[in-house]
Amino acid sequence: MTDRVISVYQLLLTRRYLTSKVMPLLAVLAVVLCTAMVLVVWSVMGGFLNMLLDTGRLLVGDVEITRQVTGMPYYEDLIDRLESDDEILAATATVEGPALLGLSDGRTVMVRVIGIDGPSYDAVTGYGDTLWWKHLDEPVEEDENAEDIRLNLPEGFETDGLMLTENDDVTNEPVPAVVLGIEASGLSVRQTGGWYQSAYWQGLGAKARPDPEGDGWIVEADGKEYRIEKLPHLLDDSVTLSMLPVSDRGVAIDVQARKLPVANEFRTGLFEFDQNIVLARIDTVQEMLRLNKAVRVAEDFDGGVTVDEDGNETFGEPEIIGIEPARATSILIKGAEGVSDVRVKEICERVYAEFATAHPFDVPSISGVRIDRWDERPSVAHLIGAVKTETSLVLALFGFISLTAVFLVFAIFWAMVSEKTKDIGILRSVGASRGGVGMIFIQYGLAIGFVGAVIGVALAVLIVHNINPIHEWIGQATGRYVWDPSVYYFTTIPNTVVVWQAVLILIGGVVFSVLGSIVPAAKAANMDPVRALRFE
Repeated sequence: MTDRVISVYQLLLTRRYLTSKVMPLLAVLAVVLCTAMVLVVWSVMGGFLNMLLDTGRLLVGDVEITRQVTGMPYYEDLIDRLESDDEILAATATVEGPALLGLSDGRTVMVRVIGIDGPSYDAVTGYGDTLWWKHLDEPVEEDENAEDIRLNLPEGFETDGLMLTENDDVTNEPVPAVVLGIEASGLSVRQTGGWYQSAYWQGLGAKARPDPEGDGWIVEADGKEYRIEKLPHLLDDSVTLSMLPVSDRGVAIDVQARKLPVANEFRTGLFEFDQNIVLARIDTVQEMLRLNKAVRVAEDFDGGVTVDEDGNETFGEPEIIGIEPARATSILIKGAEGVSDVRVKEICERVYAEFATAHPFDVPSISGVRIDRWDERPSVAHLIGAVKTETSLVLALFGFISLTAVFLVFAIFWAMVSEKTKDIGILRSVGASRGGVGMIFIQYGLAIGFVGAVIGVALAVLIVHNINPIHEWIGQATGRYVWDPSVYYFTTIPNTVVVWQAVLILIGGVVFSVLGSIVPAAKAANMDPVRALRFE
């Protein structure tokens, strides 16, 4: 029998061994579990890192120029200089500081307030896309009963949120307002499908849906339905912001408190932002932190009090020696399309040096400010580095665990070679070469690896694609939710499989199986046909 004929028997024997024995199926199962486990872990951990990198630019832009507390004067000139460069798409100023947020239900929470100019901030960060309460034409996929109240919001509802204004109930004139991170107040409760409902109705165990026959709402509670004209909601409330301005020497001045209506809420998907950030108009925050435009008077002015002969006091006017310009604590910059954040940082460093030269003694030198790419900011740099390291360690660990598939294939094949010794002797006696016999088991390992890896990758794709519904189901069944947004930052689990990662793991599963079959194949190839035929 020639090797050409033997090659036909290699395929026939491979198919027969694969379908007629239980032990090979265990090897296939091992490959399935290992490939599925590694791909699921890689997809979730890698997806978490990608979500972090993508979301890191939200509310920040590509590069940030920062001088905390005292801020930078003449920032409008700096913005004009930056935007005059063709490689810079947009720049905007912000004022930032810690604050206490007083809610209508009596609770007080610690937040970070960022004062912004809505339109220019949107040009840099895409802020407008993060506004949550906006009109929807159709319910989201998971909202089978159309319970999302956004379906009944008017067109253009998000305009107030973009401008950070709200019409006064008395004068109907626009007044400054705030936009809260959607997790900040705790008054908007996330539903299983991903939309939010007012905590007022959540606490009553009620559900609200738009009235299909009018502009009101149908509320289901206690087995009954009620129609109401207006839905109690955070957007109908006001909150109190309390901030503490600090002097140039780091001395606290006095607490500034403002009661402001809520214009909207935003959702970035990054829990750290959505829980801890409140956006307000930049002029409002500048006034509260004493960073607004002010008149500078002579330091030795004593009030100019004079007393005439009759004892009457007259107060003089202070000597005005200049105007103190408004200040911003950060400038956020977005590069033009195709311009890397590294290049944007180089431009910012050059432009700021020119800006500081144009305003000597008034603005800090380049050494007195921080110019960071978005991923260099202290608040995210350590997190990104930690996630990258953890992802590498977890993949290395699970990759090492997956080596058990190699040893399992090796053990099963070793037992099969011992069991099929007489069959091997027959093949060798009719002319099969050593290589031909060895290739039977190599092909067998290749078949096990391919079948197991394909099934494992398919299983992993199915799990990752449905990982959020699976998580919700487990949480509802056990009362325990593994993915805690306050720990993992994101409210949803990453559910995207990268194609090249799936292909790489599939190839790895096949290679591992072949590696496990090499030694048993070599043992079969080196068998003496006479001894093999005498084997009992």
